[in-house]
Amino acid sequence: MTHEKFEGERTLMRIHIGESDKWHSKPLHDAIVELLRREGFSGATVLRGVAGYGGSSVYHTDKLLRMSQDLPIIVEVIESTERIESILPRLDEMVEGGLITLEKVRVILYRAAKK
Repeated sequence: MTHEKFEGERTLMRIHIGESDKWHSKPLHDAIVELLRREGFSGATVLRGVAGYGGSSVYHTDKLLRMSQDLPIIVEVIESTERIESILPRLDEMVEGGLITLEKVRVILYRAAKK
């Protein structure tokens, strides 16, 4: 799969969810990444947090004494505003509890690794 030249103003979408969140019995972050790939998005990154809390104020941490099964997960995507806006209704169906943010970014380099 090849992508168009990817420089200039774009939109960064961050999807904040929990590690235990599911979509049709699959980890939600995996389902989101698969959706973005199928839709031809240029890329996505899944980040696993070491600690955090959300709307419930329950603190989740990876410390040995307080092992958590629901660490914070962030899926980051950089794309055109139009493409991001077009996927939001599908994400709204998938994300039952979480936070989605959008911000403008300036892409200065996007290049596939040489094989």
